[in-house]
Amino acid sequence: MEVLRPTLIRIGGRIYRKNIIQQQSYPNEEEDDFYAGPGDLTDEPCDAFMVEETERGFQCAVEVPSPLYKYIIGKKGETRKRLETETRTSISIPKPGMEGQIVITGQQRSGVISARTRIDVLAESFRKKQPFTHFLSFALNQPAIQEKFLQFKEEVLEKCSKDHGVNSSLFQNPAKLHLTIGTLVLLNEQEIQKACELLQRSKEDFIDKTVGGKSLTVEVAGIEYMNDDPAMIDVLYAKVHMKDGSDKLQLIADRLMEQFVTSGLMMKEWDRVKLHATIMNTLFRKDPNVLSCDFYAVEEKNSATTGKSSFKERETFDGRNILKDQCIIS
Repeated sequence: MEVLRPTLIRIGGRIYRKNIIQQQSYPNEEEDDFYAGPGDLTDEPCDAFMVEETERGFQCAVEVPSPLYKYIIGKKGETRKRLETETRTSISIPKPGMEGQIVITGQQRSGVISARTRIDVLAESFRKKQPFTHFLSFALNQPAIQEKFLQFKEEVLEKCSKDHGVNSSLFQNPAKLHLTIGTLVLLNEQEIQKACELLQRSKEDFIDKTVGGKSLTVEVAGIEYMNDDPAMIDVLYAKVHMKDGSDKLQLIADRLMEQFVTSGLMMKEWDRVKLHATIMNTLFRKDPNVLSCDFYAVEEKNSATTGKSSFKERETFDGRNILKDQCIIS
């Protein structure tokens, strides 16, 4: 663990350091048996999903993306066998790489419900361990903002290029400037389509009403950093607010986050969306094509699931002189 650069957690306006728990890693860990036994879950019948009565008993189908099948099957099929034995059901899973429904059949309704509940827990647990595939954002790549950003970049390189770690590779691509709302794990085309449909419904249900048919004019003013030492910065971002002083943009961002969290497509990371635009990021040193989202949210997820931090792979920069000039980008 890098003691001087731990993961940071923001709670109630305060910043706390989070010590990383070192965990042992094992070969083929993702294929190992991960199973919640009968004592870990309630198997009482519920109305959260439909159980169909058939001539041979009861049946329930569950949609699970194909990348998660292996976690339900388990190493050498042990997880599925144990589920079937303990719930007295038969579980049919599509072949790897083929999208379809997992079908649970059994003579007892309670057994089918128990198997379905446990499969849901397995799928949700391992979904949380997957790297994010998409992120929801507002574009900030209008020509005026790009021009001001390039002026900011030129000024920083002119005045601060001798500061530790500061060079042109740190800066965001002007065409990719954006405000991140949240990250998504979309594992198949159906989930991508579901996200698109939800975004369209959100536009019709509350976004259009909030903006009242007018464009929102924002001001990108002032800069801030995401860690607690201005001499060792990983991410520098610009603060964003409505030019008319209203909270319309914040309301839309928060409502969008709530909608996607409720749908199960997004994990809730904060109580409110932090409106900011990343302008310098040490991740860009390695890959200028990286679409920077909220790095600390992703870093906390990685640390929580693997016990490892990616900080040690990043070279920080000294931003103290940059922070002296709280400039307005747009």
